[in-house]
Amino acid sequence: QVQLVERGGGSVQAGGSLTLSCTASVYTVGFVCMGWFRQAPGKEREGVASIDTAGNDVYADSVQGRFTISPDYAKNTLYLQMSSLKPEDAAMYYCAATPTAQCALGPAALERSEYPYWGEGTQVAVSS
Repeated sequence: QVQLVERGGGSVQAGGSLTLSCTASVYTVGFVCMGWFRQAPGKEREGVASIDTAGNDVYADSVQGRFTISPDYAKNTLYLQMSSLKPEDAAMYYCAATPTAQCALGPAALERSEYPYWGEGTQVAVSS
C-alpha cells in the first residue's frame, strides 16, 4: 500500500514562494508516476503537475512557469516548488501516485482518475 504524507503548507502573501513536500513509502518516488493536485473550496480537485520515472513533467497551464515538481530519490520525497503565488493558488494541495512508471499521455497525466493513491493534503493560503 502506497502511503503519502504532505507537508509545507502555510500562509503567504501574493508574489511569495512556498515549497511543499510529499514523503512517500518505499519504492514510490522514482518508481511510479506521481502528481500534485489541489482543491479550493467549492471547486473540483484539479491536477497541478505530474512527473514520471524518466523525469518527464507536465504542468497545468495555470501554474506553468511558476511551479516546479521535483523528486528527491534519496529521501523518497516529492517536492512542489511554488513561486509568484497568486490568491487563486490558495487550496488544499494533495500528493498522489499511480501504480505505473509512466504517466498517462498529455493532459491525461493530470486527470484525477489516473491516481488511486492519495495523501491527506496540506493547506496553502495566499493573501492579496
